[in-house]
Amino acid sequence: MLNVMNDTGRRSRRSLARMAGFALVVASASPVTPLAGQADARAEVSAVLDALHEAASEADFDRYFSLYAGEAVFLGTDATERWTREEFMDYTRVRFDTGTGWTYHMLERHVAIAPGGRTAWFDERLENANLGETRGSGVLVMEHGSWKIAQYNLTIPIPNEMAREVAQRIRALTGGG
Repeated sequence: MLNVMNDTGRRSRRSLARMAGFALVVASASPVTPLAGQADARAEVSAVLDALHEAASEADFDRYFSLYAGEAVFLGTDATERWTREEFMDYTRVRFDTGTGWTYHMLERHVAIAPGGRTAWFDERLENANLGETRGSGVLVMEHGSWKIAQYNLTIPIPNEMAREVAQRIRALTGGG
């Protein structure tokens, strides 16, 4: 009974075959990457980070903090430096009011965009006159139609050959075990 086909059955199978063919054509016309526009989004994120470094170098408080999300967190090079946006604003205002900011030159940057295009993360190698090579990493979110920094983490990379010595010196300084 299953092997018996009538005209209706044939037409149904033909219709299914046509629909499958149509679906294949539509799918092949779609962009190869499921995240179309990622290159543009990465460029936008990179521009925000460039603007951040420029505003910091110019001690431009308003511009600098316009680039941060409302709930942003800044993690500094010292283990005790975890600042909410408001706390970091207080610290930065005192520094920027003197007309002195901080200058970091980007050496290399990697940006990734999450599926959905509303979250990005990055890591960048930076050069600073006082600290030498540093690393910035963090997360940006789409907030009111523009990218905002939700977390920025500034670190000083330590060569593996020096890590134990540096860790011992930190423990001696902080009294850590």
